[in-house]
Amino acid sequence: MSITPHQLLIQSARSNKGRDRSAKRQHPKEARTLTDGVQVTHHGGKATVTGSCHEVNILGEALLIDCGLFQGNDAAQGSLEIEFRTSHIRALVLTHAHIDHIGRLPWLIAAGFQGPIYCTHATALLVPLMLDDGLRLQLDLTRLQRTRILERIKRQLRPVDYGAWIPVKSLERGYFTYIRFSPAGHILGSAFVEVKLPNQEIVVFSGDLGPKDTPLLPDPLPPKRADYLFVESTYGNRQHESVAMRRERLLTIIIKSLKDGGTIIIPAFSVGRTQELLYDIESLLHKKQLSESLPIIVDSPMAAQITKAYRQYRKLWSREAKRKRNAGRYPLGFRQCVVIDSHKEHQSLVNRLASTGEPAIVIAASGMCMGGRVMDYLHALLPDVRTDVIFTGYQASGTLGRSLQKGVGHVWIDNSKVEVRASVYSMSGYSAHADQKDLTDYIVGCKSQLKQLHLIHGDSRAKQALAECVGPQLAPETRIID
Repeated sequence: MSITPHQLLIQSARSNKGRDRSAKRQHPKEARTLTDGVQVTHHGGKATVTGSCHEVNILGEALLIDCGLFQGNDAAQGSLEIEFRTSHIRALVLTHAHIDHIGRLPWLIAAGFQGPIYCTHATALLVPLMLDDGLRLQLDLTRLQRTRILERIKRQLRPVDYGAWIPVKSLERGYFTYIRFSPAGHILGSAFVEVKLPNQEIVVFSGDLGPKDTPLLPDPLPPKRADYLFVESTYGNRQHESVAMRRERLLTIIIKSLKDGGTIIIPAFSVGRTQELLYDIESLLHKKQLSESLPIIVDSPMAAQITKAYRQYRKLWSREAKRKRNAGRYPLGFRQCVVIDSHKEHQSLVNRLASTGEPAIVIAASGMCMGGRVMDYLHALLPDVRTDVIFTGYQASGTLGRSLQKGVGHVWIDNSKVEVRASVYSMSGYSAHADQKDLTDYIVGCKSQLKQLHLIHGDSRAKQALAECVGPQLAPETRIID
């Protein structure tokens, strides 16, 4: 589909009403009742790990929790267009800035949404950066066109502090609900959201929860009260490697790869994953476990901007990370970290590594190998047996990253058949998502008043495994719903 900046920016009450009627007629979705006058409808991210979008309707007025892009195989089932009513939505609440939670925001604006967009301060900084990249890749818009759209979105952003109850205005009765953000440990600025109902019960949306004991961000703590908990279940059936184990495994792979020469390619998300990798690599360099002559290349202008944001919001770092910085170390900006900015520099580096086979570690987006500069490295270097590819995050079904994980003999890049002779590794310890134990601890931590547990943002196997794990630890009257 195509959509113009004019469509994204110019609103029409008539077209919005028409959109509402057709959406309701063509795409009916089940609204699940929580309590009298309160219903939740999932417009994405219920049985998938992308496209997160959840509507909380309170006595006829609604909050929207996230408005994300469908990715991988989910993209075939989901639409960019907003196929639900928007006239009753009073506010959009963003849990964090990953594109599968914010990617359809321009289309929500196009559908007529003019309300406030609540998020944390760090998320407000990241949202325009992420959307700018998304609009460029999805629609090939010019910088001026993207700027016009982003300026419109920025005007609706309402950054708020962690821990403060924020009233959300009603059209008729002052305020119809209150929301509160608390750290989720997933990426910089990420939060789980509490929604206070008129009867004082609390609905909690976890967003994406981070794992415990990651070195860069603090652990997420469960809310003190949750009557209705909607929790992600991405890794509800898995246990991650520990941070210590992931660092040792990364070191082992790097040392083995360096013996053979060639390039180590790490496809990484610009937000979160790249910064975690830099943090661990700096630790290995500090302990003299890696040569100071080995170039560490970040070839992603987006990742470079996000890393600056991480440094800007150092107050959100973990105690360990703050201690390192206070001791004079630079966990996210060390001497041999080389940032590639221009496309000309990028092409020159790809050609150089392909022709010389010299050792280097290249961190480049996108994390699922569905676009971005990493595609040029893969196109040029996958046929080379000296190349190593390390996946450090979830690879959605239908992505190039998932195909490489499966060990295919060839892939198609830019309509060219590319033989795969490189070695491919997968590491779970770098996941920005909580694993089964972390999710269980989070759920059990707020079980005292829990009436309903809703498992979302995961496939059926992950949900079932998490339900079986956490069920015996909940009160018998607590309903588990997936």
